[in-house]
Amino acid sequence: MENLPVYVPILFVLTTIAALLLLYWTIKGSGLEKVRNKANVISFGLILWLGFQAILAFRNVYYSDPGAIPPKIILFGIGPAMLLVLLLFLTVKGRYFIDALPLERLIWINVVRVPVELVLFLLFIYKLVPELMTFEGRNFDVLSGITAPLIAWFGFRKGKLSRSFILIWNFVCLGLLINIVVHALLSAPSPFQKLAFDQPNIAILYFPFHWLPTFIVPLVLFAQLSSIRQLLLPEKKAV
Repeated sequence: MENLPVYVPILFVLTTIAALLLLYWTIKGSGLEKVRNKANVISFGLILWLGFQAILAFRNVYYSDPGAIPPKIILFGIGPAMLLVLLLFLTVKGRYFIDALPLERLIWINVVRVPVELVLFLLFIYKLVPELMTFEGRNFDVLSGITAPLIAWFGFRKGKLSRSFILIWNFVCLGLLINIVVHALLSAPSPFQKLAFDQPNIAILYFPFHWLPTFIVPLVLFAQLSSIRQLLLPEKKAV
C-alpha cells in the first residue's frame, strides 16, 4: 500500500462520499414527507458506520488474521451491512421505506459503479487486486454505471423505455454485481480463497478500500433490489 499514489485512495474516498450523497438525494426525493424526514438520520447513521469501519481498518483488524473463520471483514463489516439490507425487505416498515423511494433516483445510484471500476483498475496496476476484478478480466460491472444515466433519461424523462425493459436491465446489472462480489470474495486472503493466489485481493482489507464491500456494494445491492421490487409491483405499490 505504501507504493500506491495518494490520488487513488482520495478518489475512492470521494467515490464513497458520492455514494452517500446519492442515497441522501434519493431519500429526499421521496413523495412521502415521513420518508424524506429520515434522510438526515440515515445519513448520520451511515457516517458513523463508515467511521467505525475506518477505525477497524486503521487498527488492522481485517488484515491481522486472514485465517479467521468467519473472516473478520465478513463478521464486522459485510455481514451486518447485508443483514440490514435483508431486514429492510423482510419488515413492513422496511418495505414501506423502499416503496416510497423514487425509482429514477434508485437507478442513478448505479453511476457510482463507474469510479469504483476505475479505482479497481488502478489497484490492479499497483498489484493490490487481481486482474479478474477489473474490466480487463472478468468484471463488466462498469457497464451498469455507464448505462444507468441512459436508463434514467430515456426511461423516466423521455418515457421511451418500458417497465419490462428497465426490469431486465436491473436483473442484468444485479447479475454483474453478483459476479464481481463472488470473484472478490474468492480472491481475498481467507480460508475460502479459491482464485488469484498469485495476486490476491488485499485492497479491500485496508482503508479506505474496505468501504467497498462494507458500504458501497450493500448500497448498490439495496438500490438494485429496491428497483426490481418496485418494477415487479403493480403501479400502485403496496408493502
